[in-house]
Amino acid sequence: MLFMHATFGWFDALILGLVQGLTEFLPISSSAHLRILGPLLPGGADPGAAFTAITQLGTELAVLIYFRHDVLRMLQAWWRSLPVVGQRQAGQALPVDARVAWLVVLGTIPISVLGLLLRDVIETSFRTLALTATMLIVFALILAWAERTGRQERRIAELTVKDGILLGFAQAMALIPGVSRSGGTITVGLLLGLTREAAARFSFLLAIPAVLLSGFYMLLFKREPMTGEQWAMTLAATAVAFVVGYAVIVWFMRLISTKGFGFFVVYRIALGLLIFLGIYAGWMH
Repeated sequence: MLFMHATFGWFDALILGLVQGLTEFLPISSSAHLRILGPLLPGGADPGAAFTAITQLGTELAVLIYFRHDVLRMLQAWWRSLPVVGQRQAGQALPVDARVAWLVVLGTIPISVLGLLLRDVIETSFRTLALTATMLIVFALILAWAERTGRQERRIAELTVKDGILLGFAQAMALIPGVSRSGGTITVGLLLGLTREAAARFSFLLAIPAVLLSGFYMLLFKREPMTGEQWAMTLAATAVAFVVGYAVIVWFMRLISTKGFGFFVVYRIALGLLIFLGIYAGWMH
């Protein structure tokens, strides 16, 4: 696959970078928005895997900076736990930061394994607009139900190994466009009794290794030829995604401390219905 279509230009790159930054961390599915928007841009449907991988690294850099204190504590605690993790007696708990770090590692396994095993299906069958619209609507309803029924009283420090596995599989569901990485993990987090803030925070932390591994895999093993101008467009889009993504994280974490996910539920349903309408009317293919 070529890196970019011949008509793919600066406007396309910056718009996609903006959309990536706006939607990556919200429970509305960035992959769904990029899937819908791509064909509408002058440059065509697909800017290339390397472009997507690099811009995702930009948004993940925003996560690393925003949660830098959490990440540094967890990394240090995880490193200190390595020599003794196999020697601890049954019932003897790890420090909280080390335990959360190990849960992030554990939760990254499902999406890593399934992403490799199902990569051909992900790039073909999973990318139909009908499936994307269905997932937008179905998981909007599940998110609404989770927020309504979840106890919303547990903190990240109370997560167990079982919780880490369930949240890992929730993140893996985002391999289907329309589910949303943050939406899937936040929904399951709420069902497990986490507060809105705790569910969102763990969702962002859990995404760090998955996105970094995916991005560097695409760059190292799926490298595509790029000209100097294409590199410049890609880096500019990445910068836009980083700046906008950081602002979205700040806004989102403040929002959920006082408000719920009702707006995102309505938005997902409306977008899903709009896609179905577009398919039926022939606007979308």
